[in-house]
Amino acid sequence: MGEIMNEFVQVLTIAGSDSDGSAGAQADLKTFMARGVYGMSVLTAAVAGNSYGIHDSINMPSSFINSQVKDIKDDFEVSAFKTGMLSDSEIIHTVAEAIKDKPFGTFVLDPVIITKHGAMLLEADAYQTLIDELFPLADLITPNFYEAQKLSGIELKTQEDIVEAAHKLRDLGPKNIMIKGEHADDSIDYVEDYILLEDGNSFWISEPYVKTDHINGTGDTLSSCIVAEVAKGATLEDAIRTAKTFTYHAIKNEIDVGHKYGPINHFVKDDVK
Repeated sequence: MGEIMNEFVQVLTIAGSDSDGSAGAQADLKTFMARGVYGMSVLTAAVAGNSYGIHDSINMPSSFINSQVKDIKDDFEVSAFKTGMLSDSEIIHTVAEAIKDKPFGTFVLDPVIITKHGAMLLEADAYQTLIDELFPLADLITPNFYEAQKLSGIELKTQEDIVEAAHKLRDLGPKNIMIKGEHADDSIDYVEDYILLEDGNSFWISEPYVKTDHINGTGDTLSSCIVAEVAKGATLEDAIRTAKTFTYHAIKNEIDVGHKYGPINHFVKDDVK
């Protein structure tokens, strides 16, 4: 028998399954592997889809979600975790109850509310449940441009608007805020994100805008990379910076998978430390 390797850093995603592998828990697990951590998943839903779109979906029963969480708790030492797609109020409440004693360490919440193109994904009651029950538990939330507008009630036209929105979002309970920049407009040169930390420090990070249809799983990859880096011992600021760079390279270095809206490239290296 081979020698047993040192214990791996362990992380978790609580998210939906995407059958084409481009987003959701599949993108999270690919990111975890790329960043050198052992990833596990609690599935909240499953969608049938491909690069043309999503064509069917089903939610997991709350009892099954709880069973998955219990089995992870009973056996593994999870250092950090994230949530992704939580389809309705019942699932959000189930997850909130399961994690309220913080059994899995640092919590990164990717609020899957509105697509990067502005389409609403959650019904009104589920949207409010997410804010009321999960936001206060989150160490970091990573809303996209449209989600930040919706959550803050501020139309984001200037950098000053984004700064104000971040402070409003922190008033909802999360300790740290990362507002991802708009990237649905081919006229822009850079995608700029704003980060407001718990200690009051803040900063902007940016990478060049890449014109491509291969952007499925971008938000999942960013948030799961942050989880991986924090679990390995990075500060939250360093984890965010690494995740921004890794995600940019994964978008820039396209892979030819699917016939329309393809996945980003989790195989990328590009000396991302």
